[in-house]
Amino acid sequence: MKGAVCLLVAVGCVAQVQFRSDVHLINVGFSVRDTQGKLVTGLSQDDFEVVEDGVPQKIAFFARSLDVPLNLGLIMDVSGSQGSFVKPHMKDLETFLKTVLGKDDRAFLVCFGNRIRLVRDFSSSPSDLVNGLREFQGIGQHMMLNLRGNRKKKQQAPEPDPPRFPELGPAELRFAGTAFYDSIYHSIDEKLTGDEKPAGQDRGRRALIIFSDGEDNSSAHHMMDAIEEAQANDVLLFCIRYTDVRNGRLNARNKYGTSVMERIARETGGVDYDAREKGLAENFKQIGEQLRSSYELGYHSTNPVSDDSFHKIAIRIKREGLTVRSKTGYYARSTDR
Repeated sequence: MKGAVCLLVAVGCVAQVQFRSDVHLINVGFSVRDTQGKLVTGLSQDDFEVVEDGVPQKIAFFARSLDVPLNLGLIMDVSGSQGSFVKPHMKDLETFLKTVLGKDDRAFLVCFGNRIRLVRDFSSSPSDLVNGLREFQGIGQHMMLNLRGNRKKKQQAPEPDPPRFPELGPAELRFAGTAFYDSIYHSIDEKLTGDEKPAGQDRGRRALIIFSDGEDNSSAHHMMDAIEEAQANDVLLFCIRYTDVRNGRLNARNKYGTSVMERIARETGGVDYDAREKGLAENFKQIGEQLRSSYELGYHSTNPVSDDSFHKIAIRIKREGLTVRSKTGYYARSTDR
């Protein structure tokens, strides 16, 4: 059968599995489903082949997700109506984190509106992460002031030094808006590119779960910048979308936000969920199952040229009736970027 493109649960390394940072070593995470849509586990390297731009590649390593530590980011939109979305679901969030975070796994928490704040740095404690979100909702919301229609800087108490919730990315002077693309780009750039790896680890599985409606009106980066950053660093983007539906239909802005979240999930190998359809608890369950049932492989690209061009990746499975999901490819970044 023709293999489909695979899932990017972009991730990474374990004691036995060394994910090297060779410039031409391409890491890909993926999942496999049967005709009923159920995740398939127990497959081996011999069941797969990888093709780049139509050229077969030799698999250099292969691993199952449970053999590889997880580096997870929770990226939460707290602008406007999005700010209260997750609040009633704290227990569901903590249950999810208890399910997916093993002793070698870790997660961080970012909240964004017109600014991007690191609410909790890497932690293996679900309660610590959830308490961080509660703390931010209690005292940190003033840092996300969305001064609609007011271009004058609003007076507020100065932040402590160092700040309680450090800012990711450059200190942008934004008095309004939502920096959706910047939140993805800087979360990957500052937390998931390898500089934050714990001692003794080369890299790990990498994923972001993004809670938003997909609206962006103040980012310095474009949607494709966020997608490229995720593809280049093997980061799976799960999107949990909460959109306010009025009179039974989406307005033009919400339709565009929906298409954005669907696209960034699809092109990075992730999945887009509508939280209104099945609810957050079910969304968390499905993401957890995928994170625990995915695979990792790596190959040395036979194309040594780093010219910023896009290279298509296809992970093909040799068994009938199974489908693979992964990122669609990667940009061969030049060394002077």
